[in-house]
Amino acid sequence: MIYVDADACPVKPEILKVAERLGMEVTFVANSGLRPSRDPMVRNVIVSNAFDAADNWIAEHTGPTDVVVTADVPLAVRCVAKGSFVTGPTGRVFDETNIGMASAMRDLGAHLRETGESKGYNAAFSPKDRSRFLETFDRLCRRAKNA
Repeated sequence: MIYVDADACPVKPEILKVAERLGMEVTFVANSGLRPSRDPMVRNVIVSNAFDAADNWIAEHTGPTDVVVTADVPLAVRCVAKGSFVTGPTGRVFDETNIGMASAMRDLGAHLRETGESKGYNAAFSPKDRSRFLETFDRLCRRAKNA
């Protein structure tokens, strides 16, 4: 199963492409409307607007050998702890070897933004990011299917 933190996810077409090729089910989880799909392998879940509602839903439903796509580091921490394969939309893999550092860097960045030491600008999503995601996502999905 593939779970996608779908609010503002820029790689939905790539996810659908890989999932269709590999015959994997996809669940898009969001706080707001999603474009409906007639594909029986695609499910849309709309959660409340409560803080972290989509993250909580994904964390509750994912498990070992599932693939999760999220840019949210705290959600990635929860999913890695459950044995899921996790990647961000830029192709960054989160696993047991790097999730602690990713979490610490996120916390440091939040602290620096709160104190005014950093403006917290993120780089624009690029074609290179999309390509890296597609390669990483395909690899993780194949690993998940073989696990």
